[in-house]
This record gives sequence, C-alpha cells and structure tokens, in this order.
Amino acid sequence: MNTLLALENVVAGYGRAAPVLRGLSVTVRAGEVVCLVGPNGAGKSTVLKVASGLLAPRSGRVLLAGEDVAGLSPQRLLGRGLAHVLQGHSVFREMTVAENVRLGGYTVRDQAVLNARIEAVKELFPVVAERWGSVAGLLSGGQQKQVEFARALMLEPAVVLLDEPSMGLDPRNTQVVFDQIDLMRGAGVAVLLVEQNARRALEMADVGCVLDLGQVHISGPARELAADPRLGRLYLGGAPSKNTAPSENTAGDTARPRPPGPVS
Repeated sequence: MNTLLALENVVAGYGRAAPVLRGLSVTVRAGEVVCLVGPNGAGKSTVLKVASGLLAPRSGRVLLAGEDVAGLSPQRLLGRGLAHVLQGHSVFREMTVAENVRLGGYTVRDQAVLNARIEAVKELFPVVAERWGSVAGLLSGGQQKQVEFARALMLEPAVVLLDEPSMGLDPRNTQVVFDQIDLMRGAGVAVLLVEQNARRALEMADVGCVLDLGQVHISGPARELAADPRLGRLYLGGAPSKNTAPSENTAGDTARPRPPGPVS
C-alpha cells in the first residue's frame, strides 16, 4: 500500500510553551486505519492539527503523497486531498442534510461531477439519503456524525483525520460510526484516528500507536496492542476482554520506533 500521510520527527506546540510533540513520527497508508491512543496530554489531537494545517510544526516534515506540506493552510490541504473531521458535532444544525453535504463539494464546478459524488456518499452513508431533506439539527448524534463524514468525503480525499468521532454517542451509534470508518478503509481512504474509546478503536484499526510525552512510545498491529494487558492497565482502562484476539494484519514499518516491550 502507498504511504499517503507521513509525519517525520515533528516538533510542535502552542505559543512559547514547551513543545507538545517532541520528535513524533507516524505514517498512514492507503486503505489503512491508524489509531493514536495514550493518556490525556500525550499530544494526540495536536498530531491531527499539525497534519491538517491548523498548527504549523516548529520542525520536522509533514508529507502528503510524498510532498512536504508543513505549514500549508487547511484549505490548501483540503484541495490536495486531506480532510479533517473535528471533535464534536460540526454540522450546521439549521441547514438541511442536503445543504450540509453540498457544502463539502463547494469547489466542484462541474454539476455532473458534483451529482456523482453526492450519489456516492449517499450510497456509502444510507442515512444521508434517507434524511436528505431533513434539518440536520433534528438528527441523532450518530446520524449527524455520518453527515459530517459524507461532507468530508465530497472532495474525495485520500486522507481523512478523525478526532474523537464517537464522543457523546451511545453504544449503538458508536458502532455505526466505527462501521462507517471501516467502509472508508474499504474505499481505500487512509484514516488517522484519535478516539476516546481506545480499546474499541484498536480492535478495528490496522495499526496502533501509543503516544506518551509527545512521542510514539509503542506501535504495532492494533489488535495485538488492545490485547496487551500491560497497555490495558496503563492506557486503556483495565485488562482486555477474553475474546480479544490478535490481528492477522501486519503493519509493515508504520511508526515503529521500537516493538512492544516493557512499559515504564
């Protein structure tokens, strides 16, 4: 699989404060979900902000399809194929589902192309088609999140960044969100995911990266990390369930400063 997004030795922070990211490196390939987990303050959301252009790195490189795009604006990165779905709900509640989704394709001038993309996201997210004329604010939290996903995919991004997509959702809608992420992966999209439900995210992701003090502390096949009792105690809120099985996927050399080992 082609590497679509790579952060290399990134140092980044806010204002004059000490850096949040301290030489962080991570890569995401086409058709792959990479999940970032770790304690509060580890820098997970900051990684997404640097990748999407919301925060310029102090040093290091951000490569999108092999080109260094560090410091480019979010708008320019969106035009180059990178979309960022922010934490919380970002639908325009007073607008219809149709209006929200069409906003995602605002740069598409060819009406035939726009219509084709609308049909594609309707097929990928059935609730979008079912509630096309509804006011977005009347949808459930899980349905609103699917509208956000559909809007993000209107420009056919190669890379999608997801920040806490299940925040505030009940278990049923959380499962719907993870199912939709799986569909994105199946469509060949590279997904970089930060998720509060860390164990559930690792069980569906391909690669897991445990962040601590602004660096990738441990990385490897995501389901193997989810099943590791040491990580469960330190980062994932308890021991793994007995039915968690190791993944058969291999993660190549994605963000592997060192293999899983003793956690200090």
